[in-house]
Amino acid sequence: MAQTTPALDLMPIPSSVQIGSGQLLITPSFSVGLVGYAEPRLERAEGRFLDQLRTKTGMLKTNMSIAPAASAVFIIHVSRASKEVQELGEDESYTLQVTPSGVNLSAPTPLGALRGLQTFLQLVQITSAGFAVPVITIEDAPRFPWRGLMIDVSRHFFSLDVLKRNLDGMEAVKLNVFHWHLSDNQGFRVESKKLPKLQEMGSGGQYYTQDEVRELIAYARDRGIRVVPEFDMPGHSTAWFVGYPELASGPGPYTIEGQWGVFDPAMDVTEEYTYKFLDEFIGEMAKLFPDQFFHIGGDEVNGKQWDENAKIQAFMKSHGIKTHDDLQAYFNSHTQAIVSKHGKTMEGWDEILRPDLPKDVVIQSWRGQDSLASAAQQGYRGLLSYGYYLDLMWPASRHYAVDPMTGATANLDAAGKQRILGGEACEWSEYASPENLDSRIWPRAAAIAERLWSPQSVTDVKSMYARLEYVSRDLTGLGLTHGSSYESMLRRLAGDGDVGALRVLADVVEPVKDYDREELAKSPMTSATPLNRLIDTARPESNTAREFLVSVGKLLAGQLDPAGKAQMRAMLELWRDNDARLQPTIRQSFLLQEDATLSQNLSALGVIGLQAMDAMDGGQPLSDEWKSQQLAFLKEAEKPSAQLLLTVAPAVEKMVEGGVAVAAAH
Repeated sequence: MAQTTPALDLMPIPSSVQIGSGQLLITPSFSVGLVGYAEPRLERAEGRFLDQLRTKTGMLKTNMSIAPAASAVFIIHVSRASKEVQELGEDESYTLQVTPSGVNLSAPTPLGALRGLQTFLQLVQITSAGFAVPVITIEDAPRFPWRGLMIDVSRHFFSLDVLKRNLDGMEAVKLNVFHWHLSDNQGFRVESKKLPKLQEMGSGGQYYTQDEVRELIAYARDRGIRVVPEFDMPGHSTAWFVGYPELASGPGPYTIEGQWGVFDPAMDVTEEYTYKFLDEFIGEMAKLFPDQFFHIGGDEVNGKQWDENAKIQAFMKSHGIKTHDDLQAYFNSHTQAIVSKHGKTMEGWDEILRPDLPKDVVIQSWRGQDSLASAAQQGYRGLLSYGYYLDLMWPASRHYAVDPMTGATANLDAAGKQRILGGEACEWSEYASPENLDSRIWPRAAAIAERLWSPQSVTDVKSMYARLEYVSRDLTGLGLTHGSSYESMLRRLAGDGDVGALRVLADVVEPVKDYDREELAKSPMTSATPLNRLIDTARPESNTAREFLVSVGKLLAGQLDPAGKAQMRAMLELWRDNDARLQPTIRQSFLLQEDATLSQNLSALGVIGLQAMDAMDGGQPLSDEWKSQQLAFLKEAEKPSAQLLLTVAPAVEKMVEGGVAVAAAH
């Protein structure tokens, strides 16, 4: 369907779509009603649906209402209740039928109804007759039962309001697990009434009260989203030790870590006190978080504190424990027993996997499909996060190309494939603040959501990007700030200067990828470092650069029409002239001075691109000397500057290479 009907701006693409003729107009008297099973959550969903419909259509002062089913335009039929505590694998299927006179949404459970309401909202579009939805029949169900988003609130803390709007975004694209990374070296973020020094000394005053946790869980449940807590142990745990140094393998005192990376402190996993402490803590958190799964982290323990502790070394020798991995396995076994005692199922990163753990343990893989397949072959359920790390600033297309069922996982037997539960997008927050968090997650997370919901055959990247634009607008309508924060941050950078010229530059740069920001930093960053530079403002993916590269491809293939050529020439002229406009703003803004070279390079790219176009248009030969000079400059311009990439440079390089060939052919 995605290949043949790009006009339907749906994301994720449903399992089955049949398009009829005609449309249903959204009138000011539009109404929605329930038949069959009803509950307060569904009634709240009706109200939220109408609010979102009013926002999308701009019909704010209308008679849109909840009505008796007999008179409603939109009828929701739910067969039965879902579980009181949402479970993995509950039925999320639905059927949506739109006719010129009304809508029927039927679902076995409230979860399916929630998913169908979001599909309908995505179908609403402006037409010559008014806002309307096409006549259509959709039968839909998710490909994977676990479709998550992890947000790290330890390295940078985010208020409930920030998290809630991201839950709204998750609902819109049918993600159903919020993985809440609540503790790490940089902060312990949940109130413990039994062990209060965890938050009193380990949070810097930024933590969620237990009432706030309950509030967020209820908010998520209303949107069909499970909340899985993660408390990282036995490493990534410095914040625990600030209040309880006796848990650690090395002597204190400890302070909350302000920098990023893998640090030495780790729990003393040989001490009985550690397990008594964890029993009390996990017992308290198991009552606070109703979800079946409890994530213990378990990643990146370097073992240095264990090596330096004579008591731990003696313990290892007396128990025949030879390696760090074996010692962590000892810890995992004891911790799993505690988690199980309190009625929960343990989850952890790749490092916890050992064949002696109970088979109900769930492995979250940051290492890839080979690791995921290995776990499945040993009888463990797993989910993929490799390829879905949003903080690495990859383009949506690269995330979209990663599938939990490719490579080694695709070769599993039927039972092994059933153990692949899905995946999770991850936003680690070293370089995310409440101001730019949304732009680091959205809209790219929607592409991952589609990969986890839609049939595996849905792979058209061009269609994905076209639909992603519409989804991004809908997300903005929900209150997500990935667009508005970009504008406000640009205005702060420019001050009284030319924000339009700054936007021209910002639109064609991207933050460096993977972990290059840390490697290129002139000085170590900390949790107190302001995230207010151009690198913190620029989008992870430049739509301008991506679209320009497509145009260059058409140009070189002789497929760009005159209007397209004129548009390309105008863009190159804009870049050529922009540095002269922007330099006064750069001089007066201390935050922009590091970006002067980028601005100058963009201007030079405009000149080079125009010269290449002139040569192609007029058949003017370009000398080998000109070509070699421009290519040498472009190679330098493609290198990071101020930890940013000038992402149109590779496209201009193609113009130089292709322009020489085209001119020579003339």
